[in-house]
Amino acid sequence: MADREHTHGLCGGGLLPRAAKAYLHMWEEPCISGTKGSGTVFFSGCSLKCCFCQNYKISAENFGREITVDRLAEIFLELQDKGAHNINLVSPTHYVPQIISALDKCRGKLDIPVAYNSGGYEKTDTLEMLRGYVDIFMPDIKYFSTELSEKYSAAADYFEYASKAVSKMIELAGKPKFDNNGILKKGVIIRHMVLPSHRRDSEEILRKIYELYPTDSFLLSLMSQYTPFYKSAEHKEIDRRISTYEYEKVAELAYDLGFKGFMQERSSAKEEYTPDFDLIGI
Repeated sequence: MADREHTHGLCGGGLLPRAAKAYLHMWEEPCISGTKGSGTVFFSGCSLKCCFCQNYKISAENFGREITVDRLAEIFLELQDKGAHNINLVSPTHYVPQIISALDKCRGKLDIPVAYNSGGYEKTDTLEMLRGYVDIFMPDIKYFSTELSEKYSAAADYFEYASKAVSKMIELAGKPKFDNNGILKKGVIIRHMVLPSHRRDSEEILRKIYELYPTDSFLLSLMSQYTPFYKSAEHKEIDRRISTYEYEKVAELAYDLGFKGFMQERSSAKEEYTPDFDLIGI
């Protein structure tokens, strides 16, 4: 564990939270973005080293600005005032204590759900700290194969941690609950992005999810948006977008297993869907 007062951790985080953008995000799942947008705060840094990260400018290069906990609380309330359906914390893991302090400062003022949007590589002790603070969890489950998680994200133990983390998230959030307009108020959305050349690993993930968690305890978001970014060119097998065949085969299994949730349109695999990190709202 890094001494945050004197150095940055592996994730790139210091003592103060660093953020790259805060705005109304319209490109999350329909039950998250709704008609007004999700009040999204993109935190800088990440403990995963994904070679294909579409947000590499902030996750790997640590673009952003350090802000105080007081300012973070103000940002949450400003997003609520703009009509956000929720507060959406993206890559928040390494700033959990600061986020909790900011939410404490908002107590009695913030009345929209808080969503925790992460890569899934979490410790259950960290998640337990969020009991009573977070309403919605949106974890990735990126890989089942230890070989792939080591090769592409430098985390051979990824599935071990992610699978336990999702169990904890389901315990904390409970079954999905929606308001009268179809906006998610509580629950878990498990996200999985199908990688080119690796649909078999995606299918194995779906089978494991089916074994581990009751199908009514979460929503599945199966994503087709993979675009070769960052260091993807170093791995020929993922230096392309996924094919329609690859995505449809994984989607067929998701339907066969009876998962409820979202299937992403193939048109989502475009660079313009990646946010422009410009410090807006920070």
